Amino acid sequence: CLQDKNALHLYSVNGKYLGSETLKEEVSDLCVTGEYIVMGSLQGFLSIRDLYSLSLSISPLAMRLPIHCISVTKEYSHILVGLEDGKLIIVGVGKPAEV
Repeated sequence: CLQDKNALHLYSVNGKYLGSETLKEEVSDLCVTGEYIVMGSLQGFLSIRDLYSLSLSISPLAMRLPIHCISVTKEYSHILVGLEDGKLIIVGVGKPAEV
């Protein structure tokens, strides 16, 4: 069962255990940006989690294909998602009026 095998663990810079979150998907890539963790899974979901609580910031976005890589632009305005079929999906970040 995948639910028992995948988890995200949070430690302080001094190695103190701060918490963990069980994941339903198998993480293929992740990127820490500011106060968020941006993750892609082999099940095709793009997730954004709060760095400190590990809780989901928004509902995961379904990409329909396994995600192979994730990158965030240096202005934090877009998330670049590389899919298994070679497509590059660009996701705007921010309020709908800003995207």
